[in-house]
Amino acid sequence: MTVLVAGAGPAGARLAQRLASKGVSVTLVERLVDAQQDAFSSAVVPIQALADLCIPVESISARWHGWQLFDPEGTKYQWWSQNDLGAVLDFGTLRQQLWQRAIEEGVEFLRGWRVKSVLSFPDWADVELLGPDGTFQTRRVSWVVDATGHSRFLLGSSLPSKAFRADMVLDGFGVEWILQGDKQNTDFWRDRVSFFMGSQWVPYGYGWIFPMAGDQLKVGICRLPPPLKRGLEPLGSLLKRLLVRNQLDGLSVLDRHGGVIRSSIRRSEAHVKGRVVGVGDAVSTANLLGGEGIRHALVSADVLAPLLIEVCSQPLDASDRKNKKALLHFERRLSRRLGWRWNLSGRLAKRTWWGLYDQKGDRRLGSLINALSESANAEDLSRLLFDYRFERYGFRFLPYLMGWR
Repeated sequence: MTVLVAGAGPAGARLAQRLASKGVSVTLVERLVDAQQDAFSSAVVPIQALADLCIPVESISARWHGWQLFDPEGTKYQWWSQNDLGAVLDFGTLRQQLWQRAIEEGVEFLRGWRVKSVLSFPDWADVELLGPDGTFQTRRVSWVVDATGHSRFLLGSSLPSKAFRADMVLDGFGVEWILQGDKQNTDFWRDRVSFFMGSQWVPYGYGWIFPMAGDQLKVGICRLPPPLKRGLEPLGSLLKRLLVRNQLDGLSVLDRHGGVIRSSIRRSEAHVKGRVVGVGDAVSTANLLGGEGIRHALVSADVLAPLLIEVCSQPLDASDRKNKKALLHFERRLSRRLGWRWNLSGRLAKRTWWGLYDQKGDRRLGSLINALSESANAEDLSRLLFDYRFERYGFRFLPYLMGWR
């Protein structure tokens, strides 16, 4: 049986590798030719994820052991650990390494190709491909994986109409620059990840400065406004102001890129339609509270892989109903892996970012950051922001999280 994976981001490339390593025939289709193209991702991961998710060591650009937060008034807060808390990845290199691992496992990799359409039948799917030279090709495969990210190009619209009232899709829009500095002007940002939070920095969002290898800095902003919000300042202007306020506007810009991050709060979109199954951002694995995508995309691939391997190992005369039933376990298993805190973090993302547009929202956020500075250490902050361990703070933080103060 053959599986075609549309999209070679972290989820698609990891899934293709996992399937091929167990003998499944896999074709991986990717619209990009160069892994460094459109490499938009803040790419910060906790230290444990490096081993747990088998992240290629070659993609690690820097390690860090400190948190640095600037509140709406510009006050700086720091938390430090004696041990590394996480890493900043070079996203282009990560993508290249995942591509290479997939190829080494025997995956057929079509760079510069696009999936134009998929027709699902009871026992197979016909996939129409468009090549880089404009030629068309049709492939008949057993299953198609939609790893096209937030666009859900193959699965279709994010939420069925009946689920809209019970769920909501949140959209984030980001821009990021890679700056070249020297030891003198990047030393302050070394060994820590820095965040800028409050409407005076980015209304409806946040900014960041992360260290990278070779005295480079990754500087970006992400804004998650309410739907149809008009009259917002251009993202580029906000980023330039962030650079000016931190005296980084004189550094050379090596790369400019941007993108969209999108997820539903409750992840109620369909994970399987006909012979198409989604993975990664196509099934809302991007967490919008912390703007994380890579880690959860890899997790979704690791959850889906054994289910697809099981289905592909069935004899050709196995019933379609049995195969689909096996894949329907994917949504439940992924939800269990992400945990109950996932929905809570989505609701908090909506309340947090939509509320950061005036002094009232800034005061609420400032109170939360100040309270964290008095009660949390660096490891606590990592557990809160990466593992969503909100319950540790009990009723003391409930008023801030719910917006009562």
